[in-house]
Amino acid sequence: MTPFAPFYERAVARHGEDELRARLPRVVSAEQLAALPDDRYLAAMAERVFAAGFRWRVIKAKWEGFEEAFQGFDPAWVADLDIEGVAALAQDTRIVRNRPKILATIDNAAFVRQVSAEHGSFGAWLAAWPAEDTIGLWAALKAGGNRLGGDTGPWVLRMVGRDTFRLSSDVVAALIEAGVVTKKPTGKRDLARTQEAFNAWSTESGLTQGAVSVVLACSTGEIYQGR
Repeated sequence: MTPFAPFYERAVARHGEDELRARLPRVVSAEQLAALPDDRYLAAMAERVFAAGFRWRVIKAKWEGFEEAFQGFDPAWVADLDIEGVAALAQDTRIVRNRPKILATIDNAAFVRQVSAEHGSFGAWLAAWPAEDTIGLWAALKAGGNRLGGDTGPWVLRMVGRDTFRLSSDVVAALIEAGVVTKKPTGKRDLARTQEAFNAWSTESGLTQGAVSVVLACSTGEIYQGR
């Protein structure tokens, strides 16, 4: 496997070190993750679920209405929505009226509530998850929630400040160049190899896995688009 240093050097040559550093994702401490209320985790999930397939500015423009319509994304309130409550939200002009995504948000509220009951809070569960098992955390989000698979789970983690890499096309290109995989990793073997590579590169560079992901993207992609 190729060391990380050549990718970092190429990213710096393309973008400059100051600009590259400015693009690195925000990562908060375990204490900050644990302190973030459950409703903010549910809100992040809802924001990414509703944004899928829509222009981001549409969701952003309506977000205050989303917060009002979903009662501040209180997991208990959302999880207990009944048929009438779903029907009301499906007609509520304050939000994007997509019934499957409303139902997904209800499922995710139940997921957040269950995890919180078992671990003290959703943030405490995230904070305790081993940093070297990002792939496992993605799988847990996908299995426990609704529409949190694919790139949605990693985006949710980025939004709340939990360290994670992403598998954008530019990152995958770098992984292929490094000899880690031959195509986008989807199977268990390739995902395990990808995790091993990020663990090794993070140790080599002293950067978070999210930062490694951005550097890889900046070293490979012609136009950086937020990796």
